[in-house]
Amino acid sequence: MLISRDPQTPNTIRAWGPGELRIRDEVIRNNVILTAERIIHPWAARDAAQLTMAQLAPALDLEPAILILGTGPTLVFPDAEVRGGIMSRGIGLEVMDTPAACRTFNVLVAERRNVAAALLIEALRAPD
Repeated sequence: MLISRDPQTPNTIRAWGPGELRIRDEVIRNNVILTAERIIHPWAARDAAQLTMAQLAPALDLEPAILILGTGPTLVFPDAEVRGGIMSRGIGLEVMDTPAACRTFNVLVAERRNVAAALLIEALRAPD
């Protein structure tokens, strides 16, 4: 029997842990931008506190109603100028640690909301 991916089934995060998450059956081990339809990785951002509008451009260009920013293992707010720049485009911004961002993304996708998640995965890795 041939089993194939249903293109109508949205991307959801099935699991996350230090340094990785599983979207559908794909393991992602780098920072990622995600919508119900798209997976963009690697995403070049490294530090939530140092995020720039240019680094967020791939997510903002998708024109989500809500952008969820997963900042790694702890909550870190981006610069006020970045937060204001996102909101000035009419996009709601939710900032949370990456595990909470994954859960919230799944809920909003299930509700068929126009949501994008920008997730810092590399920051979840345990220090060497």
